[in-house]
Amino acid sequence: MIRIAGLFTAFVILAGAILSPAAAEDKTITVFAAASMKNALDEIDAAYTAKTGVKFSVSYAASSVLAKQIEQGAPADVFVSADTDWMDYAISKKTINEPTRVNLLGNSIVLIAPKDSKIDNVTIAQGFDLAKLAGDGKIATGDVKSVPVGKYAKAALEKLGAWQAAEPKFAMAESVRAALTLVARGEANLGIVYSTDAKVEPGVKIVGTFPADSHPAIIYPVAATTTAKPETNDYLAFLRSTAAKTILEKYGFKFLLSPTT
Repeated sequence: MIRIAGLFTAFVILAGAILSPAAAEDKTITVFAAASMKNALDEIDAAYTAKTGVKFSVSYAASSVLAKQIEQGAPADVFVSADTDWMDYAISKKTINEPTRVNLLGNSIVLIAPKDSKIDNVTIAQGFDLAKLAGDGKIATGDVKSVPVGKYAKAALEKLGAWQAAEPKFAMAESVRAALTLVARGEANLGIVYSTDAKVEPGVKIVGTFPADSHPAIIYPVAATTTAKPETNDYLAFLRSTAAKTILEKYGFKFLLSPTT
C-alpha cells in the first residue's frame, strides 16, 4: 500500500512537471492597438515574451474601429488608442477598467510625399496652400470623422486656414497605415500621418511638420479592458518600464510618464 501511494505521488509530481510548462505557454494576452503602434509594439511584445513566456495576439487598426469592436464583445485584454476621445468612448461604454488607464505616449503629425517627389521642405504655417501643393493629385490621411490622425489633420488645417480649399482633394483611408501606403505607392501626391509612421516607411519622405499648437495634443492612452486576464497588469507595468521607453523612443514616440525600472 505504501509503495502504491509512493508511485501515485511520483506520478502527480511528474504530471505537474509536464503540464506546468504547457500551462505557461498557453498564456496569451490579446492587445487591440492603434495602427501606428505596430512596429514599436511588435518589438516590445517580443521582448516581453522573451522575458516571461507570455504570448500575444495583436489586432492593429484605427482606434475608432477597435473601440467599437471591444464594445461589441471582441475579446481584448488591452486597448491602446491613438487619441483620448476613443478611450473616453470605450470607458463610457463600460468596457475599460478605468483605474488602469494611463496616458502613455505623445506623437506629432507630418506632411509626407512619395520618396521621389519633387515636393520638399514645405513650411507649414498660417495660410499655407495645401490644395495648390497637391496639384491634381490626392492627399491621403485617415477618415477625418473618426480616425484619430484624420481628426488631428483636419483640426490643424482648419486652424491654419487650409482645410476648405484642400478638402475635395482628400482620400480618406481606414487607418493611418492605409494612408501611408497610398503615398508610398504614389497613389496620393501627399499625405498627413504621424511622424513615427513616416520613419518606418522607406517609400515616403517627410516634407513638413505641423506645429504642435495647430491641433489638439496627440496622446496615446493605454488601459486594460474589464474582461482582461490577470496577467495583463504585469504587461501594462512593462509598457511603463525603462525597457519599453527605450524601444518606443527609438521609433520616435514621446514617452509621457516617468518610467519604472
